[in-house]
Amino acid sequence: MRRLLTPRRGRKLPTYNSPDERDGLRAAGRFNASLLDVLRPHIVEGTTTDELDRIAEEYTRDHGHIPACLGYNGYPKCICTSVNEVVCHGIPNDVPLRNGDIVNVDCTTIVDGWYGDSSETFLIGDCSEHARRLTQASFDSMWHSIRNLQPYSSVIEIGFSITRFIQPLGFGVVENFQGHGIGRRFHQEPGIPHVPFRRSRADILYPGVSFTIEPMINLGGKETRGPLEDGWTVVTRDGSLSAQFEHQILMTEEGPEILTLTENGPQEGHQF
Repeated sequence: MRRLLTPRRGRKLPTYNSPDERDGLRAAGRFNASLLDVLRPHIVEGTTTDELDRIAEEYTRDHGHIPACLGYNGYPKCICTSVNEVVCHGIPNDVPLRNGDIVNVDCTTIVDGWYGDSSETFLIGDCSEHARRLTQASFDSMWHSIRNLQPYSSVIEIGFSITRFIQPLGFGVVENFQGHGIGRRFHQEPGIPHVPFRRSRADILYPGVSFTIEPMINLGGKETRGPLEDGWTVVTRDGSLSAQFEHQILMTEEGPEILTLTENGPQEGHQF
């Protein structure tokens, strides 16, 4: 059994503790997970990321929901598709996915005013062993950090968990992009760094806090470059591959509840 932590005092963060609020968060997470499952069979060699974006918008709107990214601070598409050396915020385009690519597909939807947010990295065809190891490390580090949390944990513990897991593997953990609180707003407190920043020690995961964990792991160094000329795309500074997985979490009185589990995607312990 996990040892229960004594509640600590920290910054006041948004919390969702009524049954209706938590049900709203759960519904948003379930729908967002279903969107990834709908896209999954199409994320193959020869498909363009523009086509993935079209499918995502159609499925979301057909269910009466809203693509959260479309128009957000001027973002021009419904999903983010980050291929190979793209760390995050890759804009879908008309270039077909190629054998050996890796691509992170990041979806966010608004369901009855609540936000759901999650992402996966997909291996396209016959990928290199480096690509598989990197993808596995990103996936495992996310789960490792989730399983080390309990009510009243400090956010800094997420950064410690991920860094301690990744460092022996020799990969870089991106520091200048992070996870975030989420609920009635897309981005809210707390910020969720994937390395242990001191300021995160004061952010306590009380029951009712909703947030994402989304480590971006680089095959080479941690440094990034961008946004590029399109105003969004961020790439690894050294041109190496980058992989990312993301789940949305609701901290409950019993521990972290994962809101964005898919039916057909990789589950905890999956081997790529």
